[in-house]
Amino acid sequence: MRSLSFVLALLIVGTSSFDASSLSAQRKPRENDLKLPIGGTPGALNAITDVAGVEVGHSTIISGSGALVVGQGPVRTGVTIVHPRGKANHDPVFASWFALNGNGEMTGTTWVQESGFLEGPIAITNTHSVGVVRDAIIKWEVSQKNVLQPWWLPVVAETYDGGLNDINGFHVKESHAFAALNSAAGGLPAEGVVGGGTGMRCLGFKGGIGTASRTLPAAQGGYTVGVLVQCNFGSRRDLRIAGVPVGEEISDLQPCIANTAPLAANATVRRCDARSDRDGDAADAPEQGSIIVVVATDAPLLPHQLKRVATRVSLGIGRQGGFGGNSSGDIFVAFSTANTNSWSSDTVSSVRMVNNDRLSPLFQATAQATEAAITNALLAAETTTGANDLRIYAMPLDRMLAAMRKYGRMP
Repeated sequence: MRSLSFVLALLIVGTSSFDASSLSAQRKPRENDLKLPIGGTPGALNAITDVAGVEVGHSTIISGSGALVVGQGPVRTGVTIVHPRGKANHDPVFASWFALNGNGEMTGTTWVQESGFLEGPIAITNTHSVGVVRDAIIKWEVSQKNVLQPWWLPVVAETYDGGLNDINGFHVKESHAFAALNSAAGGLPAEGVVGGGTGMRCLGFKGGIGTASRTLPAAQGGYTVGVLVQCNFGSRRDLRIAGVPVGEEISDLQPCIANTAPLAANATVRRCDARSDRDGDAADAPEQGSIIVVVATDAPLLPHQLKRVATRVSLGIGRQGGFGGNSSGDIFVAFSTANTNSWSSDTVSSVRMVNNDRLSPLFQATAQATEAAITNALLAAETTTGANDLRIYAMPLDRMLAAMRKYGRMP
């Protein structure tokens, strides 16, 4: 097991970090670079940070290899933070949330629903680290001398990384949450094997963090919708990109064990050098896992309208092959950066809203940006080997593009 100093050396803080893993991820092509026919017009960055003011930060923990020893590793986990108006601006935003399937956690949502406001950052981590990240956010808010009310109800969401990560070792600490909170920035966020997405798998391949955006033409308001996902759901057989059954075309490269030790008699994952792993006759794993989606927009929407936006995330996930299975936590939160200073001590606040009959383009942009963000998570991710030598392969770009061409969706 590697030393603590090595763990800290691999701590990725901020979206502009230039460590080897994030750099290689950022050099890989994204859905807009490839001109995948998902639809809509991406923003300048094709990221949630195309919504002015939004900042994203990551803290990533990678250490160890080989057999799982609870409390020691291997560790493949982290924290991702989204600040709606940036870490220095504590003005709450109108928000709402929605659960397609609720086998998961997003704290603070009862107050979001009741008040219509999101009063701080959104954090995403692994399932067993929600508590420590939530408490760290409260401590951070107190240190900022940010006093909206005498108590804090942070929004912290999770997906399960217990396959690749020593999830019961509780390796996410307060310091990791602080690092993500304080280092958050604008610009293009790191994607793939980073932050809360470090140990996640998605639609049968390595998953993690992905982001995308769509902008509306001036005639439809010129608004931007940005999406960030922590993708950890679905089965290979269901994977679709722009309608193409990519998962059916790439049926090999299934999760496998990357060692030569004898496998247990009841093992459900085969060795990586097995014929089935190479040639495509390995059984696909059952659908399980989760996806957390954060939607940001600069359109002036009220909480009940943002609820409608949040539900449309489901359509983007469905286009990709998700269906909200019983064991999946598919939980989404949407906020608007318009209507500044709406949370105030004044008796009456004046706010603006888009008329309902102008919402459809925003709904479509949400579905498109969600599909694009999931695709970007798959494109950015690297093949990863974690606890007990479990290996999850990255989606092979060349074969994905070959499938798109086969079905006539790309030249």
